Amino acid sequence: MIRAVIVLLCIHVFLPAAAEARVTVFVNVNVVPMSSEVILEQRTVVVENDKIIRIGRVDSVPVPKGAFVVDGTDRFLMPGLAEMHAHVTSTAPQQFDRLATLFVANGVTTIRGMLGRPEHLLLRDQLADGEIFGPRLITSGPSVNGRSVSGAVDASRFVRAQHAAGYDFVKIHPGLTADEFATVASTANELGIPFAGHVPVAAGVGAALTHRMATIDHLDGYFLTLLPAGNGGDGEFGGFFDVMLAADLEADRIPAIAAATAAAGTWNVATEVLVEQIIDATPTAELRQRPEMRFISRSVVDDWVATKERQLADRDFSPETAALAIELRRRLILQLHQAGAGLLLGSDAPQVFNVPGYSLHRELKVLVAAGLTPYEALRTGTVAVAEFLDADTGVVATGRAADLVLLNANPLMDISNSNRIHGVMLRGHWLPASELEARLKTYEVASGG
Repeated sequence: MIRAVIVLLCIHVFLPAAAEARVTVFVNVNVVPMSSEVILEQRTVVVENDKIIRIGRVDSVPVPKGAFVVDGTDRFLMPGLAEMHAHVTSTAPQQFDRLATLFVANGVTTIRGMLGRPEHLLLRDQLADGEIFGPRLITSGPSVNGRSVSGAVDASRFVRAQHAAGYDFVKIHPGLTADEFATVASTANELGIPFAGHVPVAAGVGAALTHRMATIDHLDGYFLTLLPAGNGGDGEFGGFFDVMLAADLEADRIPAIAAATAAAGTWNVATEVLVEQIIDATPTAELRQRPEMRFISRSVVDDWVATKERQLADRDFSPETAALAIELRRRLILQLHQAGAGLLLGSDAPQVFNVPGYSLHRELKVLVAAGLTPYEALRTGTVAVAEFLDADTGVVATGRAADLVLLNANPLMDISNSNRIHGVMLRGHWLPASELEARLKTYEVASGG
């Protein structure tokens, strides 16, 4: 009961006073605009309500009377991050507030819900209006898959119903026939609603690109595409996202498929940290002891450990092939980036060992390990997302949304600095680290170890 009261109080405090302009000023801050790889030193940033209204040198921009002042000295102000492969697991007030707290405390101000339900439409609007604490929500509806539709006519009906309901995009899950996928694509393109997610085996990446799939998530289907002609992988153990096919791939074809992806305009959400955590050699005891596991119940952590152990224990699983798969997936990520194919930041949270918010920073580290610079990695969760969504977020600039993160160190120097968070501004509301930590404290559970 005490925890519920704390949550309700936190939610109430977040709500704005009616018709009262909120002015917050970051003084003497280093701005990381993300529109280019620069640091704008010693700036004053003025926010009114939910918009940035002025940026200028600290000695030329006065602080408006009555404004709330945040000292930005030796700190770095960047746009909030987006988790582009998230799951809203519950809309129950306390459960959602827990999820929202984990995201926002880690600087995540936008999430794309990859398996929606009708109640997510109301939740999306409540979040946008500031009625509920949490990040902006972009949502699909229930997924279209081999069990949810039967035949092309049914597939068309499914997409039209989701468009009419007002979902932001259509989520693709496995099992569609080639005809069903083509119909989903043609109907979605006709209506102007994006479709995204998994690539059906019966269709393949080539068809996904031809039909202008908005995003391919998990790099799904690329390994099958890179198999030699005549080897479709059918009937063979491919493992988690076909990782056990790695030794058979024609890796020299990666640049060509990356170029084709760029030409098609299809984006990728790699969720690489999810795949690597399940198939790499990291001991489960080490994964249990991660600091963020304090927010996950022992039973859930046990389930996550069991998932990894089942994968590693499969009779056809090879640690050497898994290591090669990680190398090739990272090479594919880098080649997609170098070819100009869009990359969007996403980790698939909550999911196996992926605690919301925390896993996104682990994904950033993996992108840098794959060969992207810290700036390039951060772009995938900021300005690239704004471009993909045609949103006013993702850049620190006059007239843009005030979804911001204040860091204690320069993230362009070291990607690990992206989670050295001094505070988060969510739609113009300033949340200092002390308040975020208090919110997090209410959701700590017994250690997963």
